[in-house]
Amino acid sequence: MVSLGPGDIDLITLKALKALKESDAICIPTKSEDHSFEKSMTHKIVTKLMKEHNFSRPIIPVYTPMHFRKEDWQYQVDVLYRGFETHKSLSFVTLGDSAVYSTVYYLLDIIEVQRPNLYCNTEVIAGVTSFSQASAKVKKPLCVGDSRFEIVPLLDKKVPTTTVYMRPKIGMNTDAIKEVGSLYTFENMNYKEEHIAPYKKSHVNKYMTLFIDFFK
Repeated sequence: MVSLGPGDIDLITLKALKALKESDAICIPTKSEDHSFEKSMTHKIVTKLMKEHNFSRPIIPVYTPMHFRKEDWQYQVDVLYRGFETHKSLSFVTLGDSAVYSTVYYLLDIIEVQRPNLYCNTEVIAGVTSFSQASAKVKKPLCVGDSRFEIVPLLDKKVPTTTVYMRPKIGMNTDAIKEVGSLYTFENMNYKEEHIAPYKKSHVNKYMTLFIDFFK
């Protein structure tokens, strides 16, 4: 599951580019029922990347109507299953970062139940978000010092919330963090002593500690 970033091919991560190069085929979502890519931004990005970095891979179109229906997600998963009949490895691409309003997790939820072995061999590759790039373009921080950053969907209803707790001090206890959904502790991510716990640790032991209470 490869995040492509906000549209600028120079903002794709090296890890994402490596995954595309190493895949046997690339699955690209399209909103067109005829599986064409005339209006597909993801297809434009991938083809530009292949040209810029001198590689080529077969493209598998994945019809992706934005109806948010389980049968549509199941159809997309079935396309991936068929892709694995002829290819050993696939990349499914998504705009921006997969963690933020992406189809990726609807598909992964289905794969986890239907094909747990395949699920265990999937990887989600993070990307640059649109709001991160927007911040950079105008040279204004999303948060700095003791300020707070929120992502608010423009909907006229109450929605479930994921909360990220950052900038803890070593030694502090975590009693003030009240678990609402599914809380994880992330320590020293991407470093030698990386540790991810599927629960809230009682005390902060590492400077680089992040708590995320994922919505259920």
